[in-house]
Amino acid sequence: MHVVPMLSLIAPTVEYEESYRSYIDELGSAERYPFTLDLEFDDFPALVARLSNFSLGIELPDGAVPNTTFWLVEDGEIVGVSSLRHHLTDRLRLLGGHIGFGVRPSAQGRGVAKELLKQTLTQAGHLGMSEILVICLKENTASSRVIEANGGKLESEYSVPEYDGLLQRYAIPINKMAP
Repeated sequence: MHVVPMLSLIAPTVEYEESYRSYIDELGSAERYPFTLDLEFDDFPALVARLSNFSLGIELPDGAVPNTTFWLVEDGEIVGVSSLRHHLTDRLRLLGGHIGFGVRPSAQGRGVAKELLKQTLTQAGHLGMSEILVICLKENTASSRVIEANGGKLESEYSVPEYDGLLQRYAIPINKMAP
């Protein structure tokens, strides 16, 4: 049994600039999840302000909806990142879902992703959401296990021209009970 270390879900802040940069370096050329990791970060305070604006629906990229970015922190280091979309468009129902998440490579395989999704689902409940859609590639069995461990039920499998392979859409009911 893995014991998950003390992990805190926080809003992005400039104090984590060095950790954020090392996270991106560690990812190298790997696909970055969620999409917010692809944003320009040369001016780090501007990135933090932009992420805050996204949560308020301000200056959103084309096709985007209001979304809140969270950093999962362990011992002063960012070990995971999630993005919670406040609502979905038809396109996001197919390609994005409500939550995108990723864990830095050095933190994988020890329950960090499961905790990241769990705490992000709690935040969705705070926003009044009752059900969350999470989408992953069928070949990404690690993500499927994390989603299922957090109550995800496979709703459908389908393909789209933008991705090779099948996508899986999971529905996760949000528990409204007190923690």
